[in-house]
Amino acid sequence: MGSIVEPGHEPAAEIRKPLGIRFVEYVKGGIISYKTHQAIVLVVTFLAYASYHAARKTTSVVKSTLDPASTEYGLTFRKRRALSQSDGLRASGWAPFNGSDGSSLLGELDVAFLAVYAMGMYFAGHIGDRVNLRIFLTIGMVGTGVFTSLFGVGYWANIHSFYYFLAVQMLAGLFQSTGWPSVVAVVGNWFGKKKRGLIMGIWNAHTSVGNITGSLVASAMLNYGWGWSFVVPGIMITAVGVSVFLLLPVTPESVGVSDNDDAQDSTTKVGDGLTEPLLTSSDSDMKHRPVGFLEAWKIPGVAPFALCLFFSKLVAYTFLYWLPFYISHTAIDGEYLSSETAGNLSTLFDVGGVVGGVLAGHISDRLNARAITAATFMYCAIPALFFYRSYGHVSLGLNIALMVVTGVFVNGPYALITTAVSADLGTHGSLKGNSRALATVTAIIDGTGSVGAAIGPLITGYMSSTSWSAVFTMLMASALVAGLLLTKLVVAEVAAKIEEARPRSAASAAAEV
Repeated sequence: MGSIVEPGHEPAAEIRKPLGIRFVEYVKGGIISYKTHQAIVLVVTFLAYASYHAARKTTSVVKSTLDPASTEYGLTFRKRRALSQSDGLRASGWAPFNGSDGSSLLGELDVAFLAVYAMGMYFAGHIGDRVNLRIFLTIGMVGTGVFTSLFGVGYWANIHSFYYFLAVQMLAGLFQSTGWPSVVAVVGNWFGKKKRGLIMGIWNAHTSVGNITGSLVASAMLNYGWGWSFVVPGIMITAVGVSVFLLLPVTPESVGVSDNDDAQDSTTKVGDGLTEPLLTSSDSDMKHRPVGFLEAWKIPGVAPFALCLFFSKLVAYTFLYWLPFYISHTAIDGEYLSSETAGNLSTLFDVGGVVGGVLAGHISDRLNARAITAATFMYCAIPALFFYRSYGHVSLGLNIALMVVTGVFVNGPYALITTAVSADLGTHGSLKGNSRALATVTAIIDGTGSVGAAIGPLITGYMSSTSWSAVFTMLMASALVAGLLLTKLVVAEVAAKIEEARPRSAASAAAEV
């Protein structure tokens, strides 16, 4: 529908509302309110990124079907032959992943996907600040759906070439990279800083909802052939992509609405009793000029949070891609679970992730301390990982409880940094009112994190064939480094809290006198 127009540059006479918005207004017989537009943005972007993660999650569920017995578990696999009717497929696997190097090949698919995803993220953010995000996001979602489905087509086409699956995964990663910078930028355009942590913490549940949906759909489809585990999520994300094209309003200006209350909320204190808007500038050209890549890196806080996310996402994505495989290859109370059951059980990690994201966002809002909150969660993830590895095998109930707790502390800071922190930094005061940095900053932070997300699953693919304990040691060390990288920001936030407390103490002492 029309050419790609830079957001923020739409003359009033040339406002092109999405077809779905125009249809709703036609049925309603009037203009949709600002609050209604906000609700549409939250719902549409929530479904959009949930569908991204649903498509991304399928590989982890199908791993145990493609590679039923790694070298470490070949001797114990016979004990599991009678678990389900689908074990016949599991026993034979799918070439080329059913050999002794199957785990390594699957790990290489993960790293190929995530490496292209990470590199594409940097370009996607740069492009996203310069084009219509609604069209950009639609293209990314439809492309993701096509290449996710093509992976599954290998089942019916009887394709056994590793390079086919590698190429498909890389192209899927490229299209997936359009998602996160786009949705965060759109949400950031519609919501000010007030309660941003809580709002985005709740909204970020789309990550876990997508993972859960992807796990359940992929697990259910295994009974009909593993190809369906890819094709169905591919169709789902394509359908949601169409709804994005029809409904998503990118900015208030693009649909000709404004909200005075929101403008008042987006102020920060400067000095004693003075306020200035987060995004103000006397130079309108400066306000709409896209921020350069290197310029965005220099924004205070971007580098440490980006590096922190590198290690945080390494931990989170190792669970995303390998948790079902780990569960199916670990005797829980002396019994092994089928691929379908392990995939379903792994969703509880994401249930904990939902709680962690909301909790981290709420706490950071109440304390006004993003770094303190993120670092604390990362430190708490260390004992959570240790206890899950050490005692998760004792019983199914204990495994579930420890898995949920681990999900809370692993996904909490990951959710906080990729949402509220990215949006905060994308509207940082050093930008002097430039409102065109959200997608670029988000892409830098999440792109750097995605490099870690690529490395974690790759290393796990090799280490898991030798020792899962070594894998968990790597994850605990990564969580520690992630927390330490925020030390300077934590100290600054603590110092700021102390400074804020001194005037209150002095005022209280004066009142008592």
